[in-house]
Amino acid sequence: MHDHLPPDTAAPGSGAGSSAARPLAREGEPLGGGLKQRHLTMLGLGGVIGAGLFVGSGAGISVAGPGIVLSYLIAGALAMCVMRMLGEMSAALPASGAFSVHAERALGRWAGFSVGWLYWFLLVVVLAVEATGAARIAHEWVPGVPQWTWVLVFMVFFTGTNLAAVKNFGEFEFWFAALKVFAIVAFLVLGLLAVFGVLPDTDPVGFTNLTGAGGFLPHGWDGVVSGVVVVLFAFGGLEIVTIAAAESDDPVRSVARAVRSAVYRILFFYVGSMLVIVTVLPWTAQRAGLSPYVKVLDSIGVPSAGTLMNIVVFVALLSSLNANLYGSSRMIFSLAERGEAPRGLLAVSGGGVPRRAVLASVVFGFVSVLLNLKWPESVFLYMLNSVGAALLFVWALIAVSQLRLRRRIEREAPERLTLRMWCFPWLTWAALAAMAAVMVLMLRDDGARPQLLWSAGATATVIAVAWVREWRLRRT
Repeated sequence: MHDHLPPDTAAPGSGAGSSAARPLAREGEPLGGGLKQRHLTMLGLGGVIGAGLFVGSGAGISVAGPGIVLSYLIAGALAMCVMRMLGEMSAALPASGAFSVHAERALGRWAGFSVGWLYWFLLVVVLAVEATGAARIAHEWVPGVPQWTWVLVFMVFFTGTNLAAVKNFGEFEFWFAALKVFAIVAFLVLGLLAVFGVLPDTDPVGFTNLTGAGGFLPHGWDGVVSGVVVVLFAFGGLEIVTIAAAESDDPVRSVARAVRSAVYRILFFYVGSMLVIVTVLPWTAQRAGLSPYVKVLDSIGVPSAGTLMNIVVFVALLSSLNANLYGSSRMIFSLAERGEAPRGLLAVSGGGVPRRAVLASVVFGFVSVLLNLKWPESVFLYMLNSVGAALLFVWALIAVSQLRLRRRIEREAPERLTLRMWCFPWLTWAALAAMAAVMVLMLRDDGARPQLLWSAGATATVIAVAWVREWRLRRT
């Protein structure tokens, strides 16, 4: 039935609608190693520190007030749970397709196909947003160079980076992430100095802004919950570290260490930043679309705060572009390995780089960029909406896969459980319930509803294709 697949990846009876899954045997990875522990650690830290935090957090503050701190705590806790589930599965069964491979092992081929293609589509569409955003900033700095030229420069440069040895990707991402982490640490230090009045020519800000202007929860718990919906998707990108782990020198130890170090530090950076922002300035001073970081830096007298933050956002966008191109190429390569994408994408360079998979991802990325530049409010908006909430569906499949795989690993290879999900299975079920609650809230929100419906439609379409494909394979 699956004679077109490599023998070690076929799983009789793993078709759509079947509960059978692939055996736990670990796949041999043809991709070249080269990622060090420091690369993975910084990738885990920097993967989610992007424009969504530096700029998008203003929208969350406007709906939750100082309660945005609780919103980030809740959203961060959910992201940490998902990361822990991913870490458990990836440490036990490292593979370049990460959670797509895990879904196939746990639920069948339809699940691996669906989550893999959905995540690939999500990355290449978001890639267009990042390339366009970075080009807009560069165009402001150098108006004489058209925006499309900057997009071309960025796409060509990072395509070249990803076509070279994987260690080049790791080095670029390491330094990108290091700059973002440094920026947040500097912001936290300056903010704390402002709170206690240590900065020159300043009076202590104190903590009055936390309870002024309507109190800590000016919009009640409804505001906190609405804030969760706004900020949750800023945590997208954590998943790429588990994909990259397969190309590290020691996948099992590397992913375990990266997960352990990243989740706590990211939560600290996010929650710490929000606490500083709503302490230094009244929450009413923040507006959606404007960076709250710039407002805080301006208020404490940091010269050229807007320019400095523009540089940080610019680096954050390029970092995310680089990581998403890497993640999308490895995901589609993994799909090709399992016969779920064209076999021609399996070509690997002498250095272990899946060059055709990189080119396939960047070609669609170029198409997405062109759509974004020419039809940002029509064609591309529909594409963006179709992946806007796709992350939730991917996370839900990760959680379900972990529920199934954990039992099998405990039964068949317990020695592989070097990293375990907390409070299994209760916390996994709680995370699934939280994801369902977020979807219900999005459905009730006029602004978020289109994203959820379009993403649900895209997810249903991909699953339908997977089932039809499996049905046709069974008939041959």
